[in-house]
Amino acid sequence: MPRTVVALMLREMATSYGRSAGGYVWAVLEPVLGVALLSVLFSMALRSPGLGSNFPLFYATGYLPFAMFTDLANKTAASIRFSRPFLAYPSVTFLDALLARVVLNALTHVAVIAIVIGGIFLAYQLPGPVDMAGVFEALLLVALLGTGVGTLNCYLMNAFPVWERIWHILTRPLFLISGVIFLYDMMPVRAQDLLWYNPLIHCTGLMRRGFYATYEASYISQAYVVAIALVFLLAGLALLERNHQKLLER
Repeated sequence: MPRTVVALMLREMATSYGRSAGGYVWAVLEPVLGVALLSVLFSMALRSPGLGSNFPLFYATGYLPFAMFTDLANKTAASIRFSRPFLAYPSVTFLDALLARVVLNALTHVAVIAIVIGGIFLAYQLPGPVDMAGVFEALLLVALLGTGVGTLNCYLMNAFPVWERIWHILTRPLFLISGVIFLYDMMPVRAQDLLWYNPLIHCTGLMRRGFYATYEASYISQAYVVAIALVFLLAGLALLERNHQKLLER
């Protein structure tokens, strides 16, 4: 299995990022542009961000985990479709395809986040300290949640093609309700009662708590995020284990 996973990862690296450095430059440049756009737009309307005084850091700590989740969920959901030619070989399983995409894309996003946020700290000479354990925990939860959602969608989107369109429609508001551009604590109580059930808002809150020592974010429940992620992951794995041969024959 390890050799197969590594081979699939190398194939995706060549396919997704190309054989030159340009693909990797864009992987960093895209989130930089996203953070820069949010920073410029909101700095024109607000005196200061929700935490601290640095707009790029505030929006990077919300946008980058969100981007990691959406990309990881989407890439994992397309694992069987992406590796279909290789799944005809007995030595390659659907688990290999899932693992290759999860590991490669999770590591890529962690590297991008380190580069972007590290660049912000250097450019603005921001003081520390940073709670690296809290940041790592947040990214681990994001990766687990993205993998869980993506694994379940890997079955659903292959079994019911219309679900892919429905999913993209349903998740369009996620950017607005996941704590990317606002703090959960700043919302009205009624809104908080509903937003709490969005596991992503716990992840962005935990990420920000790692960078802002005075931010308590007492609403965060890591157990809730893990429970949701594991339910999706186990359900997806069970459905794929039972039906992956039928999906490949389509």
